[in-house]
Formats: sequence, structure tokens, C-alpha cells
Amino acid sequence: MTVLEGIRTGQAISRFSVPEVATLPQDMQDMMAAVQEKSGFIPNIFLALAHRPAEFRAFFAYHDALMEKDEGLTKAEREMIVVATSGLNHCQYCVVAHGAILRIRAKNPRIADQVAINWRKAPLSERQYAMLEYAEAVSLDAENVTPEDHEDLRAAGFTDDEIWDIGAIAAFFGMSNRLVNMAEIPPNEEFYLLGRLPRQA
Repeated sequence: MTVLEGIRTGQAISRFSVPEVATLPQDMQDMMAAVQEKSGFIPNIFLALAHRPAEFRAFFAYHDALMEKDEGLTKAEREMIVVATSGLNHCQYCVVAHGAILRIRAKNPRIADQVAINWRKAPLSERQYAMLEYAEAVSLDAENVTPEDHEDLRAAGFTDDEIWDIGAIAAFFGMSNRLVNMAEIPPNEEFYLLGRLPRQA
């Protein structure tokens, strides 16, 4: 497998060096093989971060700790935060990639586009509206978050652990958005149609 198999547009995966998968430490190869088996391709973010193994491991460990939890926020709500804040941060990769995951987890082919463009116009619950309002504040104006913002979330039914998760996801993907834009990592073609059409039998 060559590193360019992750994208078929001819666009480079990163401004920076991208090592061959076969040359990577075994644990990283195993992670890539697992995601490829599950989705059918290796997301370009895995390939682009592979030249910094310590950062690769730290990035995906924190990503999974935030995004793969089974308690608190639903996995669809977690992806909704990513898509909304990545749209605000003009991150094409994260909007496209996590938009695909949001469509699948929400079982809604329209929701990702609506949330990415203007979440305030999307058909959301009051709980989700409060969640994204806070996520936007953390993403764009964290220094002005107040105790009253936390009280508003508690009034909307969120626990302190869930409030932390909303803020941590917005903050983590603020870093990810900037890293992806800095390195010019493009989304894989496969992401664009995921969750839009019924799966083939």
C-alpha cells in the first residue's frame, strides 16, 4: 500500500512528509489497519500525522477518549459539536470527515450540512441548541465563558461531566482544525457520500 491510496484526487495528503505505512511502528500500522477494515479506507489525518509517532499516539488517544465514550453525550451529539465548531473554524477536512460520521450516527443525511453551515437554522432540540451555543463560545471566545454559561447548560439538563465534554471537544477540535489547515490535509473522497445514501446490500 502506498501513502497516496488514502486519496484519489491527486492532491497531496499534507504539506509535510508522509511516510510509507509499512515503515511505521507496528502499533500505528495496526491502528490504520483497523480503521481501514472498518471504513474501507485510511483517513488522511492518520497518514498526515504518521511522521510524528508520539503526537500521532497522543492525538488519537485524546480523540478516542472524547469521542468514543458510551456515557453522557451521545456519539451523534459529540460529532455535532465537531461539525459545528469546525464549520466556524473553516476546516474543510473536519467538516467533511466528521460530517460523514454525524450523518451515520444521527441516521440523518441532511443534518451535517445544516449544522456546518449555520447550526442555528438546523432542526435541533433545545438541549442541542444550548450545547452548540456553548461549544461555539469555547471555540471562538473561550476567555469570555462565564459561570452563567455553565448554569444555562445545567438548566438545559447537562451534568458537569457533560459540560466538560462539550468544552473539551470544542477545544480539541479547535487545535485539530488549525493543525489540518496549517498542513493542508484534504478530506478523503470517500467521506463525501458516506451517510447520504442507503448502504448497498
